[in-house]
Amino acid sequence: MAGIVMDRNLALEFVRVTEAAAIAASDWIGRGDAHAADGAAVDAMRSRFNDIDFSGVIVIGEGSKDEAPELYTGEKVGKGGKPRLDLAVDPLECTDSVAYGRYNAICVAASGPRGSLFSGPDTYMEKIAVGPRARKAINLDASVAVNLRNIAKALGKKIADITVVVLDRDRHVDLIAQIRRAGARVRLITDGDVAGALATCTPRSGIDVLMGIGGSTEAVLAAVAIKILGGEILCRFKPKDDHHAKLVKKHGLTTKRTYSSEDLAKGKDLTFTATGVIDGPLLTGVRDVDGVTITHSLVIRGQTETMRYITTHHTH
Repeated sequence: MAGIVMDRNLALEFVRVTEAAAIAASDWIGRGDAHAADGAAVDAMRSRFNDIDFSGVIVIGEGSKDEAPELYTGEKVGKGGKPRLDLAVDPLECTDSVAYGRYNAICVAASGPRGSLFSGPDTYMEKIAVGPRARKAINLDASVAVNLRNIAKALGKKIADITVVVLDRDRHVDLIAQIRRAGARVRLITDGDVAGALATCTPRSGIDVLMGIGGSTEAVLAAVAIKILGGEILCRFKPKDDHHAKLVKKHGLTTKRTYSSEDLAKGKDLTFTATGVIDGPLLTGVRDVDGVTITHSLVIRGQTETMRYITTHHTH
């Protein structure tokens, strides 16, 4: 019982971490400076982590692939002592959304015991993610049409009623064309494939599947939540150039292996925490009302398989 209480208390501490990052980032909404927004979130997240009694290691972090501020892979945070945890972090997912006042931005952290979270370079991965009912219907080696046909069958839907969320990128022109040829709907998002992937596990979201190439950090973060919620994500490294290919090789990894949610997030003693910066499919953004800052967060815990939405009023 003591272990469960400790985990619940630590999960609440991690909410304070993502809240601090979200509030710091929100000061930069619409100011056109993605680097400053990201830097503010990173500094706030690092500072708050270092106030907590635990020993954390960032096993995969944001920043290096886009030369942004970062909590870097291998960085140690916390005051020390037990528990000893792996951390996957994205202090500000969707920096451009914040910089230009677009839809959807969150601050995210996931944790698990040492050795539970996948450690790798901050690069790109090909992904497909679905909710619980279609978790056995996907195959990264199958064609888009075959995957959509199998997903539709698992969900008891027609392909025409399947909605696929895809990052709006030039690299996805052919993917989008294949989805449309297969007869499914496409929902394009400017940024934020963690929220997009999680939406597949939220029936009211209207999203059935995520497809496309996105960040490896986002893959691990999404895997933690998706695994707890009973869905599945499959991914493999898809480096965009020689530099990124060398990063994968440097970590002793391969572009040929397909990773599942269990490969990326082992066991049940996992937590996923996110706080909204700007309104998106997962969370409402930061609000300032009459001298009070209001944040909206989500905590998903593996031990209890629960999702908790937390609204916090911060007085200045």
